Amino acid sequence: MFKTINAVQIHVSLDEIEPEVWRRLVLPVHWNLEQVHLAIQAAFNWWNYHLHEFRIGGLRYGDVELLTEDAFDDDPRAFDFREVRLRDFEHGAIFNYLYDFGDSWRHSVAIEEFRALEVASRHGVCIDGGRARPPEDVGGVLGYKRFLEIMSDREDPEHAETKRWCGGHFDPEWFDLAVVDKDVRNALRPNVKRRLYQPKPKRSEPKTA
Repeated sequence: MFKTINAVQIHVSLDEIEPEVWRRLVLPVHWNLEQVHLAIQAAFNWWNYHLHEFRIGGLRYGDVELLTEDAFDDDPRAFDFREVRLRDFEHGAIFNYLYDFGDSWRHSVAIEEFRALEVASRHGVCIDGGRARPPEDVGGVLGYKRFLEIMSDREDPEHAETKRWCGGHFDPEWFDLAVVDKDVRNALRPNVKRRLYQPKPKRSEPKTA
């Protein structure tokens, strides 16, 4: 029996960060790129207050009004990302997503699989991933490298202030599938509250004899 394709599995990874920071998402096939943008924001816990765009085949897609007002390269043209849907892509297609034109967090997005779910979902889910994304406003790839150096050296004169700035804790290896999946499921909810900092690890209870 023929089953209707109703979902797309995508792999999203941050460029220029090693080891890789990545998420694997399953999203409704009818979603447009504005909705994909919100899903990526949720999956990486970005705060969604910087400019963003998709780059597909050399063309820019995003909020046309914002992008044309704040063009940062020689080509100010931009196309409405609401007009492009996941079903418009082919299996194996790869395109780019840029968040924060200052820090320039570039993501590679790969169309891994078109799926026919038994029950079509109206929200996205995260099914896998690895490592924490860098803090917002850390200064891009080079700023993040310096941030990790400071956080790993308690003798660094900037350590205490930097630790307070990032919420008192940061583990670059952190990834909690349940937490991230919940964020992605709520990605399209209006006025959704997003945590400002990475969850702190729970203290283990002392063992009793």
